[in-house]
Amino acid sequence: MLAAKPYLRSLQFNPEKTIDFDTYPFSIPAVRELEQIDFHADVTFLVGENGAGKSTLLEAIAVAWGFNAEGGNQNNAFSTANAHSDLHSYLRTVKSYRRPKTGYFLRAESFFNVATSIAELDAIPGAGPKIGPSYGDKALHEQSHGESFLALLQNKFRPDGIYMLDEPEAALSPNRQLAALTIIHRLVQRQCQFIIATHSPILLAYPDAKIYVLDHTGLTETHYKDTEHYAVTRDFLNNPEGILRHLFAEENEDD
Repeated sequence: MLAAKPYLRSLQFNPEKTIDFDTYPFSIPAVRELEQIDFHADVTFLVGENGAGKSTLLEAIAVAWGFNAEGGNQNNAFSTANAHSDLHSYLRTVKSYRRPKTGYFLRAESFFNVATSIAELDAIPGAGPKIGPSYGDKALHEQSHGESFLALLQNKFRPDGIYMLDEPEAALSPNRQLAALTIIHRLVQRQCQFIIATHSPILLAYPDAKIYVLDHTGLTETHYKDTEHYAVTRDFLNNPEGILRHLFAEENEDD
């Protein structure tokens, strides 16, 4: 029998759709050159420079799955701005024979909006069970950004789930990124699948993960130690003084 994971096995462009590759977001090289993405059963990373299309692609994957474009689980339907692309409508997904029991799309940039939506719904008299307590004992808006992220991971992420995270390290210290890795690993062992867009060399170190680099040539699978994130971090930590001297010398030359 086929394994239940990966819940999301692969995606590609729908061949029945006509696409204008001169228009955004199809003009982004990583999108334009997209043929097929095969997802790891446990963890798949999307990495690349700012503007490479990581968040755009992850958002499209999440919406194609059924998540709200601004984040949350499949019950969240709020919208503060209609700014997401229609890339999702051009994608064809290949899914497992078995659906996950739960899931969540975390967008670092709009998680505040998710927390606000939850607080507003909980404030409506007679609206039903409160949502906030499912995120922990303390209201999300009463916590720091990093604390609320960890509260989400610890309280809302359950076994048998699919989780899509857009730059979760944005609010997490290095120690809390390590804590997040521990939570991710625990959930992977309990039949969860993760798809993560990140800049973090700490998160990228997750063992045996599949890593896709998005750049001007398109989308390419690579290994952890071949990523720019690993190389730049390693070189800087091995010789911070030399790197800074070089950078500042270049700045003086430009002046």
